[in-house]
Amino acid sequence: MLHALHNDALGKLILRLSVAGLMLLHGVAKLLNPGSLTWIGDTLAGQGLPSFLAYGVLLGEVVAPLMALIGWQTRIAGLLMAANMVVAIFLAHMHQLTELTSSGGWALELQGLYLFGAVALVFLGSGRMAWRPD
Repeated sequence: MLHALHNDALGKLILRLSVAGLMLLHGVAKLLNPGSLTWIGDTLAGQGLPSFLAYGVLLGEVVAPLMALIGWQTRIAGLLMAANMVVAIFLAHMHQLTELTSSGGWALELQGLYLFGAVALVFLGSGRMAWRPD
């Protein structure tokens, strides 16, 4: 019975689809609401960085998730999504880094799951069930 549950390729597919699919929804929301890119640009400028870097979020939340979903250059896609999350945590969530919620969970558990799921894709790759397995 337990042997039937040992399927690395399926596990990698599920990880790819869940991390990339959920991240893509954030990217689509930004495409549909360009004001969010303005906010990101203003926040970057407030940190002394060029505001045009805000468009990098489209790499991390649209292009990279699409790459991971189809299984093309999944390790690079994971790296782009992880970098996106590091920047998001730095820009918008640093004040919550050591906070817990009222129910005891980490205040950044969602961001943490995206970040560490993306890092897992960097190390695991796409698996066999991909357009271009790596």
